[in-house]
Amino acid sequence: MFIKNWICGIFCVAALVQVRAQLPSAAFKHIPAGEYLVGKKGHHSNPLRKVKVDSFLIAVYETTNREFAAFTAATGYITDAERNRNAMVFEPGLDEFRWLEDSTANWRYPNGTGRGGIENKMDHPVTCISYQDIQAYCKWAGYRLPTLDEWEIACRAGSATDFFFGETDGSIGKYANIWHGRDHLKADHSDNYMYTSPVGSFAPNAWGLYDIYGNVFEFCSGKLKPDEKDNIAHARGGSWWCSRFACSFFNSVDIGRVHARASFSNQGFRVVKPAAKP
Repeated sequence: MFIKNWICGIFCVAALVQVRAQLPSAAFKHIPAGEYLVGKKGHHSNPLRKVKVDSFLIAVYETTNREFAAFTAATGYITDAERNRNAMVFEPGLDEFRWLEDSTANWRYPNGTGRGGIENKMDHPVTCISYQDIQAYCKWAGYRLPTLDEWEIACRAGSATDFFFGETDGSIGKYANIWHGRDHLKADHSDNYMYTSPVGSFAPNAWGLYDIYGNVFEFCSGKLKPDEKDNIAHARGGSWWCSRFACSFFNSVDIGRVHARASFSNQGFRVVKPAAKP
């Protein structure tokens, strides 16, 4: 019995190594160590301040369905939405800030089974995953989430304005998949996408990072206050649902919050890894 289990263990480890080897070779941007300005004067949760960070590597793209599929295939991991059947999805016609709880929705069917799966969307960002799910993915893949400050430093790409491209959001359509309609009562396909878009479909910021605004909210690690509860998670950058008239978080300053076990069809993430030491 011991020999049988030992042989099985060898094959299981070999299979895991093979699956990891088949992962897309993610592109990363090196962010140098140093002091950076983050936040905005007078902002209630993100005041202007100087922070010091070590160098790090941040993914050029958001984590995709293909990458998350490799993780679940290797580990058999079951997400919170699959287990609890409580993912929140959207369809045109809902009042502002209204979402639907769909027991059929999960990362494989991010808008519910009635709206199709991800078979032709493997290069879209993975959604309907919770903060806890992302922690499991990062542990397996050897990555981590960016901190709130790291994300902002990478997002700003050296800028000091609310948007990495200027003072106003006039150019947002060039850089981000967002909702351009005045409300959410009618579908908005004006930028060719109503929900998520394939990563890298819009122009990058000055440091070559794509979809840092829009597409999906990107989870970050860290707290806004020392006494903040552990079941609160934060995400940044806005999403495909965000518009100029509702939840306009597609900027370098604002910080969203959500329950760490919640799963929405506009939540995703990008990963970070330590920079190689000289």
